[in-house]
Amino acid sequence: MSATLFTAVARTTVPRTALRRFLALDAVVSTGNGLAYVALSAPLGRLLGVGQGVLLGFGVFMLFYGAAVGLLASRPQPPVFPVRIVIEGNYAWAALSLVALVLWFAPTTAGAVWIVAQALVVASFALFQQLALRADSGRQ
Repeated sequence: MSATLFTAVARTTVPRTALRRFLALDAVVSTGNGLAYVALSAPLGRLLGVGQGVLLGFGVFMLFYGAAVGLLASRPQPPVFPVRIVIEGNYAWAALSLVALVLWFAPTTAGAVWIVAQALVVASFALFQQLALRADSGRQ
């Protein structure tokens, strides 16, 4: 990925600021999805073809996850080890989403599109967080 694209997406040339922004965006999106899954698990479950209980469980998890990532983003210098856990967790979530689509879930068309789309978004968060962490570590 070119440095120009990376700085355009991050809207900064400062790696630590980019890392904090990507973590914050991850936190906002995760918390928003978590709220939707908790508050609307029944209608979303029908729309996506995923069980209400599954969405409710994912929603609760995502609320806690979003809060933890938001806490990391709020730190002036996010600690490397927890950031790496977030990055690896995001890659794992993206991969397991696709595996679940093939092996476990029988979603509607809207659900299949949603699962693939959210996997791509989460993988993108992981990639941008990883690049920002690498760039920040190289400056220290």
